[in-house]
Amino acid sequence: MSNPSPVSPVQAAALAAGALPPVEEVRPGIWTLAVPFRGGVPDATLVYVVAGDDGSLTVIDPGWSDGGELDVLAAGLRTIGRAVEDVTLIAVTHLHADHLGAAAALRRRSGARVAMHPAEVHALEHARADAEQNERDARTWGVPADRLDGVLAVWGSGRQLGQGTLERPFADLLLEDGDRLPIPGRDVRVLWTPGHTAGHVCLVDEPDGLLFTGDHVLPRINSGVGLGGRTGTNPLRDSLASLAALEPFAGLEVCPGHEYRFVDVVTRARTLTAHRDERTRHVAAALDALDRPTVFEVASRVPFSGGIESMSGYLLASALSQTVFHADLLGRAGELRPA
Repeated sequence: MSNPSPVSPVQAAALAAGALPPVEEVRPGIWTLAVPFRGGVPDATLVYVVAGDDGSLTVIDPGWSDGGELDVLAAGLRTIGRAVEDVTLIAVTHLHADHLGAAAALRRRSGARVAMHPAEVHALEHARADAEQNERDARTWGVPADRLDGVLAVWGSGRQLGQGTLERPFADLLLEDGDRLPIPGRDVRVLWTPGHTAGHVCLVDEPDGLLFTGDHVLPRINSGVGLGGRTGTNPLRDSLASLAALEPFAGLEVCPGHEYRFVDVVTRARTLTAHRDERTRHVAAALDALDRPTVFEVASRVPFSGGIESMSGYLLASALSQTVFHADLLGRAGELRPA
């Protein structure tokens, strides 16, 4: 897949160097700063700070926090002459710990309200039951015995959605599709984009020409789908519809949750859609060639990056679950044989 060029050369250079990018003013009164998180790639969350005309601050996706530390976030705010105590709203695109993890600590320090989609609250409230059902599903996928424990640890009853750093109520304000964030003097609208998680939202700031995409669309990474709570819909189908929903916003600069800012979200969304369509064709070909295969047997014929044999733990679990979503999208999930 081709990747869009960066709007921010310093963010792209920092990404290439494995360093945190500096604080940047994206628009008057709107800044981005980076907060590192534990493990994995990418290794930092891009946090956005939006000033209201009354001096209040909204933080979009405060990033990771291990044990409630806010040192990096606080340092970034000092760079722009502000403080944690100035934050009155914490808008969260989705429930993953590298986006939501610092919300509880920031709320305690500042008194700010936490805002997210109700589907994310539901997923957090039902995380234990969902994880146990995920484990039952994973045991039917035909994962080789020497790799099954690693899958269950991150996909089953051992899985965590960040509860260790969260506190009830998970949200003080529920964000529905079409809502405006309560930021004085700003017009930032909620666009519900399920797929990556059930309650993922993008935030549309048309007056400033900005689109905050969380993990829905990233410049280089193809975000996984179905990585939140269990839903009654196919997350892959939801994701494809959510990518199509970005068509009206081609002229906006994209402020993603990781990597670097870029333009032309429509071309990027179409590229991601084409990639997922290709995966669906590979799953269809595997189902055509195999007689009542397991999920693992089908996934073994799909050209995931590095191949299924190189995967373990979370990456393997995600690839296998997405194989199920593709089979369901084809109307052929019934051809999969439980192990």
